[in-house]
Amino acid sequence: MAADPARKLLQLSFTGAIGLDEIKYYEKSVEDALKSMSNGFYLVTDLTKLESMELACVPHIERTMDRIRLHGVARIVRIVPDPRKDIGFNIMSLFHYPHGLMILTCKDQAEAEEALK
Repeated sequence: MAADPARKLLQLSFTGAIGLDEIKYYEKSVEDALKSMSNGFYLVTDLTKLESMELACVPHIERTMDRIRLHGVARIVRIVPDPRKDIGFNIMSLFHYPHGLMILTCKDQAEAEEALK
């Protein structure tokens, strides 16, 4: 988790096998980081090092998406090198982000950097 309020950038990277303990940590980290972010920020979610995520994590992801939406996210960039790692983010986005919000999926960090311009 990295928050850069000056750049209006919030970065979240999932690493390893994510279970309830890990997702609760991520959820709390995002909640804390949002306090320093102003409306119109960009979110980068990196799934490069994600191995797996338990189904029980879904409510925590959805709550986090709702917080991000309510805090005024302007663009979401996802780094998904392997489409099988999407873990349902695209479907959950339909229900937790407003229609028209720019959500871009990139294969690597370099492509994500371009998407942030």
